Amino acid sequence: MIAEAVSPLSRWENFYVIIGSSAGALTGLQFVVMSLIDQARAVRSMAEIRAFGTPTVVHFCGALLISAIMSAPWDNLHAAGIALAMSGVAGTVYAIQVIRHARRTTDYQPETSDWIWFVNLPLASYVALLVAAELLMTHPTVALFAVAAVALVLLFVGIHNAWDTVTYVAITRSRQSGERKKGS
Repeated sequence: MIAEAVSPLSRWENFYVIIGSSAGALTGLQFVVMSLIDQARAVRSMAEIRAFGTPTVVHFCGALLISAIMSAPWDNLHAAGIALAMSGVAGTVYAIQVIRHARRTTDYQPETSDWIWFVNLPLASYVALLVAAELLMTHPTVALFAVAAVALVLLFVGIHNAWDTVTYVAITRSRQSGERKKGS
């Protein structure tokens, strides 16, 4: 009887099913958030959407992509590492672009917590993904936990940022409604 080799990724299957399906569902909900923003007219320019709306979808999609990569039937960890490294590079480049967009906003000035959640945590996550991809062949256990942590952080960042956006829109809409009532 020949024993079949078990991939170290097989033990992570349920984790990535949960992360991936959550990220996919939350990506769809972000479209609802964007329509609420449009209806509330809470954002006056694309700069705010590029800095605070689109990155949320990108981070959900990042978690979804990581889940897909880690769930693919790779023959070896090297191929998965290459795909993760490419994702880490793309995410890092994108996170740097978000910094530019956040600095260019004129209607809203980001607060410290915005810089942490919309810029610093995602940038650190994508850099960590790149490092984990590099470690996958030499330190697979540590790397696999690091990749899982990145996927989870991106999911939590997306959830936080979507919530932050919804509460901002609700407060803005409430203020606008109050100002209209005073003006009547």
